[in-house]
Amino acid sequence: MCSVLGTLVIASAGLAPGAAAADDVQSKQWYLKAMGADEIWKHSTGKGVKVAVIDTGVNPDTPSLKGQVLLDEVPSAAKYHVTQDYVGHGTTMAEIIAGTGAGGGIKGLAPGAKIIPIRVGLDALKDQDERARSLTSEKAIRAAADSDAKIINMSYGSIYYTEEEEEALKYAASKGKLLFAAMGNDGDKGNKRSYPASDPYAVGVAAIDKSGTVGKFSTYGNYVDLSAPGLNVPAWCDNTFTKYCTTGGTSHASAIASASAALVWSQHPDWTANQVLRSFIDTAGRTWAKDKPSKYLGYGIIRPRRVLINKDINPGPANRDPLAAENGTAPDKDITATKSPSAAPSSGASTKPTKDAGSANGPTSAAAKDSDSGSSTQTWVIIGAAAAVLVIGGAGFAVLRARRNA
Repeated sequence: MCSVLGTLVIASAGLAPGAAAADDVQSKQWYLKAMGADEIWKHSTGKGVKVAVIDTGVNPDTPSLKGQVLLDEVPSAAKYHVTQDYVGHGTTMAEIIAGTGAGGGIKGLAPGAKIIPIRVGLDALKDQDERARSLTSEKAIRAAADSDAKIINMSYGSIYYTEEEEEALKYAASKGKLLFAAMGNDGDKGNKRSYPASDPYAVGVAAIDKSGTVGKFSTYGNYVDLSAPGLNVPAWCDNTFTKYCTTGGTSHASAIASASAALVWSQHPDWTANQVLRSFIDTAGRTWAKDKPSKYLGYGIIRPRRVLINKDINPGPANRDPLAAENGTAPDKDITATKSPSAAPSSGASTKPTKDAGSANGPTSAAAKDSDSGSSTQTWVIIGAAAAVLVIGGAGFAVLRARRNA
């Protein structure tokens, strides 16, 4: 089946009515404090790591991205209008990953990293001629794979599976790339699985709010791998780049996961993609058993600080895929047979959807007991610094059943 450009959608859940002044943007980036960014940056800023952002284009001239976008490293197949972001989404993702925060703009979690933009034709691109000349998802992934980027961020998705896209992901993985994809924002509207997040070798990322609760819109199933902050965060309102709005989505969660990988890979440049990913799985915030991942939050909340501060961390074998069971790979090889695209999500136990005034809390909550916390009556989650403790409520949370059964 060939890709249909019009079916690829941005994984952002919508903009709040009010826009934020540029100088107020960083105060709205609650996840930086929650993840312990100030301490993280003492260990790593992502320096020396390049992240390919496959999206709506990236405007390299925003104050936060000046000097951060490597236009001379864009593959020749992807140069068409790569700096013309047709909705502002790709520029937002680039800033979330590697923005310097200059001019009061979005401060990236990995401000020392660099961005290689790859423009793809998403549903938001209304001009048919533009869409015809834009890359398909599979061509964009292959272009990113042929670049010097170690990490590929894909904050978009489609409900349609294509063999070509899966093969492109397999190709990228064979070249040692670590691929993060937004799970999608259909969790409360039919919960249709999204690709490339559901494909083998793509790490599907769900979105959480300040309390560690999954967003009600965050698509769930047996293909969620990790979760990251993604609700009530700033983003460019449109392609005029004049103001930021408050928004959310698994797009942002994927970008934060990509930035987290840049931080770790910068500190451990000799690690492979398998080892970086395994370190996130081993240190993720969760209350359930590691071998029984949640269908809403996967292996748990990504916590790069936990990896960075542990001088004795063991990333495991370089050539073993930590997601071998779900990717269908042999445990001692990176690339072999892949999982079936038609596998259905496990049903599992879950709590009823929780509704919170003004927030997008979803069908269940994530909680993680942590050595930095301690409460017999409440469960806490710490994404980053010990001082950034996020309350998640009482002890009555359901432990979610494994999303994958190898």
